[in-house]
Amino acid sequence: MARLHLFDLDGTLLYGTAAPVEISRQLGLDREIAELERDFVAGRIDSRGYAVRVHDLWAGLTDSHVAAAFDGAPWLAGIRETWDEIRANGDYCAVVSLSPSFFVERLLEWGAHAAYGSRFPAVPFAEPVNPAGILNAAAKVKIANRLCEEFGVGRADCVAYGDSLSDLDLFAAMPVSVAVNADPRLVDLATHAYVGRDLWKAYELVRTPVIEAIDGGGPLNSE
Repeated sequence: MARLHLFDLDGTLLYGTAAPVEISRQLGLDREIAELERDFVAGRIDSRGYAVRVHDLWAGLTDSHVAAAFDGAPWLAGIRETWDEIRANGDYCAVVSLSPSFFVERLLEWGAHAAYGSRFPAVPFAEPVNPAGILNAAAKVKIANRLCEEFGVGRADCVAYGDSLSDLDLFAAMPVSVAVNADPRLVDLATHAYVGRDLWKAYELVRTPVIEAIDGGGPLNSE
């Protein structure tokens, strides 16, 4: 049976930061985005309120800003190599994030089978953000269920990777999970935990490659 690996973006694939933070830095809005992040983490605004406010902040955003933010972001090492092996094993990898889809979807070029983010207007913005397209923690589970159906994978064969409270619902729904540089409350819920800057090492915690044993035995675990 194939497996589906579901990756969060902010704080998981990105080390110690989030896509909106990296985008805002390109616009010189470090102070403004830091304040917005504090409000979101403290629960003073939800994901939809965050999206409306960040959309207002990004009035001057262009594709060049987004590309520079993506290319200059502190990504974990080993993302492409990890996804290459997942693909080679006949498994699937997907990214599900609350961050803007125009940033998240760039990871399709790195080998993700699917990439879902909050739906923002096209850049540069010519219309307001539609709150209905903004994801939350519950939406991550709904998307995971949709991907399971699309790829013919059961929940029993899913692995979730995340770092924050927005991943709690997904971790609770999946039998195997890897907390990556995570909030202690998520670590308590996860089946595995990793601290570091290499996705391959996080993946190794759940990696189960099939190896042909010399004696004709079954699959072996490489760890």
